[in-house]
Amino acid sequence: MTRIQLLAIIFLASLCFLFACEPSEQKTKESSITFPERAADMTIYEVNIRQYTPEGTIKAFMKHLPRLKELGVEMLWIMPVQPIGQENRKGSLGSYYSISNYSTVNPEFGTLDDFKALVNEVHDLDMTIILDWVPNHTAWDHPWIKSNPEYYAKDSLGNITYEADWNDIALLDHTNEGTRKSMIEEMKFWVTETDIDGFRCDHAAHEIPLYFWEEATAALDPLKDLFWLAEWDEPQTSYQLSMPLIPGSFCT
Repeated sequence: MTRIQLLAIIFLASLCFLFACEPSEQKTKESSITFPERAADMTIYEVNIRQYTPEGTIKAFMKHLPRLKELGVEMLWIMPVQPIGQENRKGSLGSYYSISNYSTVNPEFGTLDDFKALVNEVHDLDMTIILDWVPNHTAWDHPWIKSNPEYYAKDSLGNITYEADWNDIALLDHTNEGTRKSMIEEMKFWVTETDIDGFRCDHAAHEIPLYFWEEATAALDPLKDLFWLAEWDEPQTSYQLSMPLIPGSFCT
């Protein structure tokens, strides 16, 4: 073998090594990026399960995931999927934001297993998924109304109260430690049981003290890399939660 042939072999071997290592190094670099930086350029798509398909179910929506992926959607924001309260319900359908049970799925949409299947399919498509979370209030027929009335805000007569003209919801009192702990446990359920990637936080600072979010992120962030999206337009809340600032992001 001539010296020129030997140098050619060494050069080709070096190229093979270089290109073989590059994807692995790139993958390592990408995996080191965490939220919120990871979402900096993501296209976020809000999903209303009931209105998205004629069937109004999680299973029916799942059929559209490949199309959404092809359109460039990278993160799905799922509006609340929990059961809607019956007591003081507004209209025949009620509001998604009047939740009667935080840890179950509205049977009109499907089952908890259906939601888990949705999350798995989203992850298989290399997309992320966040759940709209409602910490400010519950429906009037939520179990806490009877089991833990101390979790709720009261008027001057000691009656559980509500905000503005939203008489289909009961306002929670987050100055109560028990309220905060129970709410965080409910959020933890969706991270550990369904593997969601974060929360869109409804009414993030309306009647909710900042220290609730400090406690929530301290408890939940160690579970996995989570994305927190605030419905609020004040920098302090957005910065504290590492949330992007989206003025006027109101969907209730």
